Amino acid sequence: MTQQTCLLIGAPVDSGKRRTGCLMGPDAYRTAGLGQALADLGHTVIDTGNVGPRRFEPKPHPKLHAREETAAWTEALADAAEDGLKRGLPIFLGGDHALSLGTVLGAMRHAESVGRPLFVLWLDAHSDYHTPETTDSGNLHGTPLGYVTGRAGFDGFPALPTPLQQEHIAIIGLRSVDAPERAALQDTSIHRVDMRDIDEHGIAKPLQSFLDRVSAANGMLHVSLDVDFLDPSVAPAVGTTVPGGATIREGHLVMEMLHDSGLMTSFDLVELNPFLDERGRTAQVMVDLAASALGRRVFDRPTRAY
Repeated sequence: MTQQTCLLIGAPVDSGKRRTGCLMGPDAYRTAGLGQALADLGHTVIDTGNVGPRRFEPKPHPKLHAREETAAWTEALADAAEDGLKRGLPIFLGGDHALSLGTVLGAMRHAESVGRPLFVLWLDAHSDYHTPETTDSGNLHGTPLGYVTGRAGFDGFPALPTPLQQEHIAIIGLRSVDAPERAALQDTSIHRVDMRDIDEHGIAKPLQSFLDRVSAANGMLHVSLDVDFLDPSVAPAVGTTVPGGATIREGHLVMEMLHDSGLMTSFDLVELNPFLDERGRTAQVMVDLAASALGRRVFDRPTRAY
């Protein structure tokens, strides 16, 4: 197994939606032993502490929640991602999914600077392809893929380099996509795998197909893992629970395949809300998945008595 320098970067973003609690996520991951789990695998682990947003002035908006704060987080996290990718494998401890507005932007900047294409694997019940104009909820954690692909309406957010190519994105685990997003996605070349696809054909084949494309292009791979990718029966600590998600075994298979591929260059762990957890159960599940992505094998996996 290749040893890496893993940078743990706290991203206590709680502005992407109205239900609070994700700001506690970074400390929950630390308490659940993420750093030690990765160190036990032989990696060099550097905890850089928590990022904070740039200075901002809140302004009321008739629809959007915390637009200025989320834009300020985007600026700060883009810089943190770009810097982190120069130093090792940045792992962003979220924080709600609005953090990926910044982390993917930073990865895009870094990939462009080194002349490699960026690919994004989105493990999520939701497509997060809204824009500030199409969202009904006004919650910007549903907009990251809309933003990085260059959709309109993101006034006040950092300018993109070349927008992320649609065919460089795979969303796996979909089971909650509203009508405006569905209509927009159907006109794209984004690779989409919903839970019916997974039930009928399994999760390994579509994932391997995507990883093969990343490898063939000598691409960098940003992975964004949302707690709600998993079924809420095994990962309840998320404010957007959707029944029928991935099993623990499917989650570990995805992570093990990512490790085997050697392609992952940056990693988001998002939407953990410890306020909704059961004795740290979800935080521990996410730590175990992250460890699988960095090389822990089934024979090494500890037994949990949550």
